[in-house]
Amino acid sequence: MLQIHCLNTDTTKSFVEGTTLQEVLAEFEFDRPYPIVSAKVNNVSQGLRYRLFNSRDVQFLDITDRSGMRVYCRSLCFLLAKAARDVFSGCTLYIDCPISNGYFCNIIKSDGSRISAQDIELISARMKEIVAEDMPFHRREVPTEQACSIFKDLGYNDKVKLIETSGEVYMDYYLLGDTPDYYYGRLVPSAGFLTLWGLIPYQGGMLLQLPDRHNPSQLAPFVDQPKTFEMFNESRKWNNYMNLATVGDVNHAIQKGNASELIQVAEALQEKKIVQIAEEINTRFRGDDHVRLVLITGPSSSGKTTFCKRLSVQLKACGLRPVSFSTDDYFVNRVDTPKLPDGSYDFDNFDTVDHDALQRDIITLLGGGEVDVPEYNFTTGIREYNGKRLKLGHHTVLLVEGIHALNPMLTNLIPDSQKYRIFISTLTSTALDNHNWIPTSDNRLLRRIIRDYNKGAFTARQTISQWPNVCEAEQKWILPYQEMADVMFNSAYLVEFAVLRNHAEPILASVPKNCPEYAEVHRLSKFIHYFNQVPDTEIPSTSLIRGFIGGSSFIK
Repeated sequence: MLQIHCLNTDTTKSFVEGTTLQEVLAEFEFDRPYPIVSAKVNNVSQGLRYRLFNSRDVQFLDITDRSGMRVYCRSLCFLLAKAARDVFSGCTLYIDCPISNGYFCNIIKSDGSRISAQDIELISARMKEIVAEDMPFHRREVPTEQACSIFKDLGYNDKVKLIETSGEVYMDYYLLGDTPDYYYGRLVPSAGFLTLWGLIPYQGGMLLQLPDRHNPSQLAPFVDQPKTFEMFNESRKWNNYMNLATVGDVNHAIQKGNASELIQVAEALQEKKIVQIAEEINTRFRGDDHVRLVLITGPSSSGKTTFCKRLSVQLKACGLRPVSFSTDDYFVNRVDTPKLPDGSYDFDNFDTVDHDALQRDIITLLGGGEVDVPEYNFTTGIREYNGKRLKLGHHTVLLVEGIHALNPMLTNLIPDSQKYRIFISTLTSTALDNHNWIPTSDNRLLRRIIRDYNKGAFTARQTISQWPNVCEAEQKWILPYQEMADVMFNSAYLVEFAVLRNHAEPILASVPKNCPEYAEVHRLSKFIHYFNQVPDTEIPSTSLIRGFIGGSSFIK
């Protein structure tokens, strides 16, 4: 008999070998406001059909948990893929990007035409039929060669490239009814679990709407994000033009010895965009509005500091004199920092910054005055004035960088016409395959894990533990203002994960398996293994990615 300890109840019960998690769940009573969709077994995510053959700790999850939500979303994507194929035989589905609290998707029918609003209704109706039938998902494990053969026969060459470059001997794939597909994580047991979703026309394709993780009884609110979509679209068009739309494509290019060229092109693309931004600032500086204030923001580990340095270089090439400081220097003294409900400091709160003092100094500078600029002492938690004085010259542009830089209340006394606002995202435009999009925050999390570890600031376990709070704060304080930007800059790097893998794997391996954070370590380790490794020797010292892996000429 097995001893299964349920963390939801903190009790242990005995079961026979081979019992499924779904059967175990039926034996434990605890409050379940929302349906259970998956579980963590010894801190590893598993589907409810997973069979237990040894004593284990088990935590059952609904979609309020990030891991549970990923399981739900993967399963929903498979439901959409099957319905699309059932309605339009031979079509190609692209789950292109997460946006507007859903997934933007597109379908090319076998005759090359795109879908219409009526087509979307047909697909939605078929999805509802599959859910009503409670069609089961089944997992199969087969040799890699067999998996490649299955997907080659279906015309899924994107999956074939991914699988054959993975280096694995055996691979898992899934069936929904008689339809096979590949997903890199677990799914729900059957389509009947997928009761809440929406499918609506959007941007010439369709938006797969998802449940609200914080209120799973309703859909997440639709938020139109045309600027973010255009940034995605720009990257996606370039990737398609270069035949680098999926990880399998990039892996093939690396295996052919083209890694150096990929790095050079990635750097050139980012530099080209920075040059365009600098030239636009220069035009507006010399225009009627005489814009002299540039506000730069982005979520954690998006590359704000290095971007600000590189932009400064290009502004100098335009004949301007950039001066910059961070909103972090205007932090209130630590004892005055707002606190979270658990009593810990809320360092991401807008009121962490003395925004009245910051705006007063900005207005003084723009008016030709001189100010004492503070420096925040992160060791003592005190804002200090150490004699640093600042005054803007005739051709000077002021760059203000920080997570709250685009919050309207930070500069509400300054006319919008006198500001140039930049939002830095890290939105990976290369997908694992046509049905598996890379989560938008994974590259930022890996960047932060590596940077924190190398600086000795935090262990990987500590960084992972803090990450959910970081993401929640971003949703509240940063992301609502991204569409207000005059321009968006995507700091995601074409071969980023291939480079980060070298640094991340040994750091992730340092996290013990007996801690809750290991669940995220296991997921990230599996995910990053899809990428063929590329050494960082040819990454220039001015690269944005150098700010995280070390060797940056901008960050000492």
